[in-house]
Amino acid sequence: MQNKPDDSLLDTIGDELYAALCKRETVEPLTSRYPELSIDEAYAIQQRLIARRLQDGERIIGKKIGVTSQVVMNMLGVNQPDFGQLTDAMVFNSGDLIPMSDLIQPKAEGEIAFVLKHDLIGPGVTVADVLRATEGLMVCFEIVDSRIRDWKIKIQDTVADNASCGIFVLSDRLVDPRDIDMSLCGMVLEKNGEVAVTGAGAATMGSPAVAVAWLANTLGRLGIPLKAGEIVLSGALGAMVPVKAGDNLRVTIGGIGSCSVRFM
Repeated sequence: MQNKPDDSLLDTIGDELYAALCKRETVEPLTSRYPELSIDEAYAIQQRLIARRLQDGERIIGKKIGVTSQVVMNMLGVNQPDFGQLTDAMVFNSGDLIPMSDLIQPKAEGEIAFVLKHDLIGPGVTVADVLRATEGLMVCFEIVDSRIRDWKIKIQDTVADNASCGIFVLSDRLVDPRDIDMSLCGMVLEKNGEVAVTGAGAATMGSPAVAVAWLANTLGRLGIPLKAGEIVLSGALGAMVPVKAGDNLRVTIGGIGSCSVRFM
């Protein structure tokens, strides 16, 4: 097996990840099999994976930003975040019961979700542009999941695997971003009634709005707009929490509200 994938092999890897998603199985780390895999090639694999999902009738409803904290960047040996794509098959409402059979090796993160009312097209997007384009903020659980065995990921692995997207859960309250200092708002994530993780908006590139500006500018260089009506998950405000059947989680973010989810 060659160490440097060509275009046809990139499609084959995307198909492999899609099959793993459908079967709820894992695959061996891509970077152990293809040590020279670049981040750009990993995004090409992601595009193939998403194309397969769209062929199944799903539609893109937003984007997610990952690797937004310095700790995770250091762990993966990179100096920038990554992004994945959200589809309508991934979204749940606060209080919903999530079957573990839909997931493989899930972990929960508390985040702020942005709902856009105007397009954001980079490059050149500023934090002020993000605030003007945002209809409102919602509390969100991102339930990250990996098709890579035992979460043994490098940045190329998670990018190819659609930034380790699983599902996400939105609160039922929309808050004006101009009413919130997103860098200072605190987060408390409770698991089965006990505090599991605390965090703050500053953990996400200094402010979640900075992360969204980064995303708009990164996508703009690729010719991809962020569109009005899309949802953007701006990145974790604290550490990931593993979840299993029977777990009940609630996340509360100061000034924005709370969101809960149960697993069966």
